[in-house]
Amino acid sequence: MKILANDGISKSGISKLEKSGFKVITDHVNQNDLIKYINENKIEVILVRSATEVRKDIIDQCSSIKIIGRGGVGMDNIDVDYAEEKGLKVINTPASSSQSVAELVMAHLFNISRNVFDSNRNMPKNGETEFKVLKKKYAKGIELRGKNLGIIGFGRIGQNTAKYALGAGMNVIAYDPFIDEAKIELSIAEQIIKVNISTTNINDLLEKSDFISLHVPMPKDGKPVIGSEEFKKMKDGVRLVNAARGGVVDENALIDAIKTEKVSFAALDVFVGEPKPSKDLLLNDKISITPHIGAATLEAQDRIGTELADKIINFYNQ
Repeated sequence: MKILANDGISKSGISKLEKSGFKVITDHVNQNDLIKYINENKIEVILVRSATEVRKDIIDQCSSIKIIGRGGVGMDNIDVDYAEEKGLKVINTPASSSQSVAELVMAHLFNISRNVFDSNRNMPKNGETEFKVLKKKYAKGIELRGKNLGIIGFGRIGQNTAKYALGAGMNVIAYDPFIDEAKIELSIAEQIIKVNISTTNINDLLEKSDFISLHVPMPKDGKPVIGSEEFKKMKDGVRLVNAARGGVVDENALIDAIKTEKVSFAALDVFVGEPKPSKDLLLNDKISITPHIGAATLEAQDRIGTELADKIINFYNQ
C-alpha cells in the first residue's frame, strides 16, 4: 500500500507507517503531474499540507485513492465534500499544531506592540549611523498587559492563544458562532488556574478590542471575515494578527485601514495567492510578516506525522 506524502511528513510518521507495512513516498510531484503519478504508482493515500491541492479532477481520475490527508487544520485546498460523496476518507490533524500556532501569534503580538519587526529591518542598515533616531522612533511601544485581545474563532487554536494571552495579563474577548463558553486551564508554577470565558457577538468584539487575532477557516462563500465594514467598527489604532487563512482578511481593506491609521500595525502569517504574496503587504513597514510558519515547529510536525499515521493505520485495520 503506497502513500504519497507530497508536501512531506515527519520521520516519526514515516517510521510508524513503515512498521505497519506501508510504503511512504516523500518525493514532491508537481501539481500538473499528480494525476499521472498517482495512477502509474497506484497511490492509495495522498497526504498534503498547504502547497498541494486535491480537487475534483484528482478525485475523479485517480480511482486508487482511498484516503486524502491534510497535515494541519484547514482543508481549503481539498474538495472535502466532493471527496466524501465519492466515498473517500478525508482526514486532518486539528489538535497537533494548536500550541505552535498560538505561540507564533503571541510572537507577533509582542512584535507589533514594541516594533521589534521594524527595528530588525532598520538596525542592521542604519543602527550605526542613526541609533538615536531609531531609538526615538521606537520609543512609543505599548504593553500587552491590561489590553483587550479579541479572538475570532475560539476552537483549539483560539483557546491556546487565550491561555498565553491570559498569562501575559491580557483580557480576552472571544467570538465563535458555535461555542457559547470555554473553560481555559492555565498551568502556572505547577498550579492549575481555571478561567471560564463566555463568547460574545462579533460587533462587541470589534468595538472593544485593542488587538484582534483570527482563528477561523475561509468561509464557504469566499467572503472575508474582516473587510472594510468590520474595520470601521474597530477602535482607532487597533492591531491585528492573522495566522488563519489569507482570505479571511480583505488585504486591500487592511492596507486602506493602515493608511488611515484605523489599524496601527498588523501581523500576517498567511496571504491570498500564496506562495506569491502581494508586494504591497511585503513592503509595508506597519506589517510584521512570516511565511506561513504557524505549524512549523519540530514538535508540531512530529505530532502531525504521528497523528496522520495513526488515522491511516486505524482506517486499514477496521
